[in-house]
Amino acid sequence: MSQSGPALKDLPWLCPTPPDFREACRKLSGLPDGAFAVEARRLAAHAMSESHLNQICKALDRRSAAGQSLDPLQPLTLAVAGNGTTDLLAKALRGTAVRYGFDLRVVQGAFGQISHEALDPDSEINRAAPDYVLLALDHRALPLAAGPRSPEEEAADVEKALGWVSSLCRGFQSHTHATLLLPTIPAPAAPLFGSLDARVNGAWRHLLAAVNRGIAEMAAGSGSLLLDVAGLAETVGLETWHDEALWNIAKLSFGQSLVPLYADVVLRLLAASRGQTRKCLVLDLDNTLWGGVIGDDGLDGIELGNGTARGEAFLAIQKTALALRDRGIVLAVCSKNQDEIARQPFRRHSDMLIKEDDIAVFVANWRDKAGNLRDIAKRLDIGVDALALLDDNPAERALVRRELPQVGVPELPEDPADYPRVLAWSGLFEAAAYSDEDAVRARYYADNARRSEAGAAVTDMDGYLASLGMEMTVSAFDAMGRTRITQLINKTNQFNLTTRRYTERDVLAMEQDPQVLALQIRLKDTFGDNGMISVVIGRPDGDALDLDTWLMSCRVLNRGVECATLNVVAGLARQRGFRWLRGVYRPTEKNALVRDHYRRLGFSQDGAEDGGATIWRLRLDSFSPHPHHIAVGLAVPAPHPV
Repeated sequence: MSQSGPALKDLPWLCPTPPDFREACRKLSGLPDGAFAVEARRLAAHAMSESHLNQICKALDRRSAAGQSLDPLQPLTLAVAGNGTTDLLAKALRGTAVRYGFDLRVVQGAFGQISHEALDPDSEINRAAPDYVLLALDHRALPLAAGPRSPEEEAADVEKALGWVSSLCRGFQSHTHATLLLPTIPAPAAPLFGSLDARVNGAWRHLLAAVNRGIAEMAAGSGSLLLDVAGLAETVGLETWHDEALWNIAKLSFGQSLVPLYADVVLRLLAASRGQTRKCLVLDLDNTLWGGVIGDDGLDGIELGNGTARGEAFLAIQKTALALRDRGIVLAVCSKNQDEIARQPFRRHSDMLIKEDDIAVFVANWRDKAGNLRDIAKRLDIGVDALALLDDNPAERALVRRELPQVGVPELPEDPADYPRVLAWSGLFEAAAYSDEDAVRARYYADNARRSEAGAAVTDMDGYLASLGMEMTVSAFDAMGRTRITQLINKTNQFNLTTRRYTERDVLAMEQDPQVLALQIRLKDTFGDNGMISVVIGRPDGDALDLDTWLMSCRVLNRGVECATLNVVAGLARQRGFRWLRGVYRPTEKNALVRDHYRRLGFSQDGAEDGGATIWRLRLDSFSPHPHHIAVGLAVPAPHPV
């Protein structure tokens, strides 16, 4: 077994870069539209060094300079404002962004002018109108100095430091619509009081612990994204993180070898904020959840449990999977095995921690794993890009990466003891926000898989839908639902008519605007509570209510929810004095599912826009409510007249 294990700074969950990486980057510019992005993402999926990141950037720049398309890479602008130099970081961020499907433009603030960049409306960053602003701060940026002081003096210093960070946030937010990335601050590597640094008022560790708590609260209260740089620095080691010589020479806030890692952590957070996160961990069985092959070694022959290092390693893997389930990640099984034999450890092994009831979808057969993964995604009503596969077999990992590059497949080291941390380091389950509803998401999907199985067995669909006893609650946006509303807006891709993205600050503004019809919709039935499943945003436009956003979780498809929702929206629009409902379908790579949504609901096409978007109208005075099998409860404020 391994004595040292993988190093976080080497991005061990990614495959090593191929020896022909440089040549492959040169060939990118000659590829036709569409093929360029696919091949660039394939290359960027490797563990790129700073040099490799520069090569990817050059390929992007050559193509842009030639006026060639980078589609379907998604354009995004990130501004970086820090107290150190950011040139190396800017290139790494741009190159790493390709891994996550972004064509990233990076705007750098003037060196040493972070307050000016935030507060001056004509600063380079504010004029650039970025989508995100990264505050790249370290302890040197704060108006703090370490030294013994009273609790009252320390509290005043912490308040002063947080006030300065807050002023930066207010500056950028008042001049742009950007979402901020607020970093926690790593402590210096050299202690002032040794072991007492965590207890003595005025020591760096004590000071920064209070500052970081304040930053976390500030992020939550302002709709910003929390970037835990302090946690990252502690994981790699503060001695490795801080390079004082490099700071003196180049004013780089952390070690140069850590630039690719830092860039990946930033981009995975941006991706998570835009809905690119995994919802389901698919588990292989043999030599992944236990040691050995259950079909050959039998129940008594597999390695699992306390008493041996290898047996305990597999226990740790199962504990990690269950911890992910407890925070809302769905668990599934995909194993090349005979079904009855594969289930034996779950049913009969005394040391097995994961039980059959913890698994939403259990697939054990001799089909290829790519096909089985497609089936798992279909049964859960999620895209294959919402899956991550944990599999010890490098051949199976390579097959899935080739056939289903959308699936997250972390590379794994030889020692199973290292599986949990490599999975955690991979960022496949990065969370930009977390709500109470996230914690029970695994149950939602397990319930939905049971609904699908029950639905597949019936021939009387109306009778089946009526038997579900569905109850839908429609209410206005509120503080309790704000985080989940923002998540749905940014994560929902398939059933999303316009795919407009909004920050939590935008959601708050709609919540407070009486002119906006902003609805959150929840659904429960005899199988359980589905939680929040839909968001509708309507804005007045003359005598029409314009459906700015209509999205719905795919796990409640084909159950009449869209009909019930339209009935509610049409009724509320009539109460507000509107004569028309107007909807737009804007096609994306993922929302073909709703191409005919408005037509099916009785809207008439009323024109088209650039990019293939279609406009639809529904006359309200002649609208007849659609039949459905859902009991609807309304909790919406009195209508605000047009």
